[in-house]
Amino acid sequence: MQSETFRKKSFWLTTRNYSPGNPLSGDMAVDVAIVGGGFTGLSTAYHLKKADPNLRVAILESEVIGFGASGRNGGFNMTLFGLTLGITALRFGRQKAREAHLYMEKAVDLLRDLVAELGLDCDYEHPGFLRVATSEKYKARIQEEIELAHKLGLDGIEWLNKDRLEEEVRSPMYLGAWWEPRCGILNPAKLAWSWKDILIPMGVDVYENSPVAEISRQSGKVVLATPGGRVRADKVVMATNAWSHFFPQLRRKQIPVWTHIVLTEPLTAKQFDAIGWQNRQGIEDARNLVHYYRLTADNRLLMGGRDVSLSSGYDMDRDLNPPTFEGLRTDVRQLFPAVNDIRFTHEWGGPVSVPVDMAPALGTLGDKNVVYSLGCVGHGVSLTHLNGQTLCDMVLERRTELTDVFFVNRRTIPWPPGVLRNMAIKVIKGYMDWEDRRFDAPAPTH
Repeated sequence: MQSETFRKKSFWLTTRNYSPGNPLSGDMAVDVAIVGGGFTGLSTAYHLKKADPNLRVAILESEVIGFGASGRNGGFNMTLFGLTLGITALRFGRQKAREAHLYMEKAVDLLRDLVAELGLDCDYEHPGFLRVATSEKYKARIQEEIELAHKLGLDGIEWLNKDRLEEEVRSPMYLGAWWEPRCGILNPAKLAWSWKDILIPMGVDVYENSPVAEISRQSGKVVLATPGGRVRADKVVMATNAWSHFFPQLRRKQIPVWTHIVLTEPLTAKQFDAIGWQNRQGIEDARNLVHYYRLTADNRLLMGGRDVSLSSGYDMDRDLNPPTFEGLRTDVRQLFPAVNDIRFTHEWGGPVSVPVDMAPALGTLGDKNVVYSLGCVGHGVSLTHLNGQTLCDMVLERRTELTDVFFVNRRTIPWPPGVLRNMAIKVIKGYMDWEDRRFDAPAPTH
């Protein structure tokens, strides 16, 4: 009997029957090998087979499909690129910030349409998105972001004042919100597993529990070594995101940072009525270390964020953070006093991929035969799916409007090595913590 320890990694990973596939056994040759069985790798495989059904495509996943961020995230299909529109504009310029947002709009629409077209079973809803202001400083920050969006010619984003917001969701902390109808919520593990159900009949070989230990180049091929065998490929896609630092050429392009989630029992009808969350929007606040929350298909309240955990070296076991879990439970009760006595049933965490400048990056490694994608910065559900189409174009060496976006083959700022890396992380996180405390503080009364 196969181990089901993966079920412990999140609530989502308990919500559907799933039998992991076999590991790689023996040697094989393919046209394209994909390292990583999360959304990036799954979407890339789909788009490759759609583009050319004769391609031999294999996915090598070190654990089970959806084991990483794809099975543990909040399940938001949203337009946010990096941290904020303003930070993207500051780092790359206003036109590139506009380009990034339009890419993300396309990403959200793509995933919504794929779910409908392919019948992907993932409890998908499309209720829109609220970024709520919980202090006067956050209110000003959000309104500045909306003003920037409008200056960039971006449509579909508006400010809801406190009274209008109260008609959607009721919290004594809310002062207003960014409203955007282009956002979905879903069960991410069910989505990942539904992708596997689609890909295998298309002829994609999926090998689970097959970690890639070494990548080499031999006679014009790329060779991937796993414990059970080797794959010789013409092209390789590194769909490794938060695990990318395990591979030397990607080591300093990103670091894994853990975000944490708590989940309640299903809300009662009385609690639901008191909150008034009838339209079920996905919600975030405007903190640097953001709170994100939503309802599940069975009306549990999920909240994540608040703080992050860090690791050093190759330690990928930072899922559990009891102080952050306790803080999140307190935050739920503070935001929604009507659920003060609610019981929390699950808590978990997962890593996200963070470059120094907190923006995604796709590119090639050495030559066009190896491509990569990383740096979703916690907003990857939509991004990874469109990145799969972009990676497909890169593998097939097609120049398209997707491969022409500025974050494809952009020069990434490397994380410093060793002790300097840890110092840089502490400085960045320390500043974000300090600014959040300053913005969280209530305005002085006169």
